[in-house]
Amino acid sequence: MLKRFEGNPILGPIHKHPWEARMVFNTAAIYLDGKVHLVYRTRGLDGGISRCGYASSRDGFHIDERLDYPIFSPDPDNDFECFGVEDPRLTKIGDRIYMLYTAYGLVPGISRRIQSIQLGMTSINVDDFLGHRWNWGKRIYPLFRVDNKDAFLFPEKVGGKYVLYHRISPYMWVSYSDDLKVWESAKIVMRNEFEWEYYKIGAGGPPHKTEKGWLLVYHAVDREFNYQLGMAMADLNDPGRIIWRHKKPVLFPEKDYEKYGEVPNVTFTCGSVVIDGTLFVYYGGADTVIGVATAEMDDILKEVG
Repeated sequence: MLKRFEGNPILGPIHKHPWEARMVFNTAAIYLDGKVHLVYRTRGLDGGISRCGYASSRDGFHIDERLDYPIFSPDPDNDFECFGVEDPRLTKIGDRIYMLYTAYGLVPGISRRIQSIQLGMTSINVDDFLGHRWNWGKRIYPLFRVDNKDAFLFPEKVGGKYVLYHRISPYMWVSYSDDLKVWESAKIVMRNEFEWEYYKIGAGGPPHKTEKGWLLVYHAVDREFNYQLGMAMADLNDPGRIIWRHKKPVLFPEKDYEKYGEVPNVTFTCGSVVIDGTLFVYYGGADTVIGVATAEMDDILKEVG
């Protein structure tokens, strides 16, 4: 269903930038002020530490601007993030942009070095984001000490509640909050259903509101450890209810830049945007580069029926 851009990959490592010299992948995407803004994950020459870089595009395909420094990095005084900030997702709510990410580090205060993987969240004023003033707010951990990742916020409240999708392996979960701090009523929203989802599934970027429901792009991993993309639709008034799922993957590792790299056979998304009725899905290829693929929203909605 998704059609790759012939100019892929649109972003790759820059070897003269030590912080993004090795891997550029798994990018958030948000459409603001006539541009697609990408906040992407990097790894560089200092081992496995992940940071976030920034690039933008006016047409959704070609990069017009790319900063030569990271815009978000691990807090050096925080053990929970000492190994990196990974796989960002961006959601605009009111005058702030909220970023969910995976905080990868250590459990502090115990005698053994035990790794910690959990959700991190921060936010930034929209004007600061557009002006490249990276005044990120306080970093919090919405589901503290839960082994968790692949999270995003819905762009508006549903039933008076903020809505969070996340992944406690191997399933996708939904949780609700009154204040973006305390999250309750967690339940499984999507289980592995098809063969190509055999090992695990996880949320992509924030959903898109349509007349038929909330359109979701997600990833799944099969028995051969291929990471591929799928689509689903959640009920407009009940995000905990999936009303449609595409039975086959909509993007599968086929191109060399998706099959060969730091992690082979990976197509993985953290964000998508809609521009003039076209869905742009941004994805990491083989954990090394970033590509984009598109589909017409009308065609997707016809599939839903």
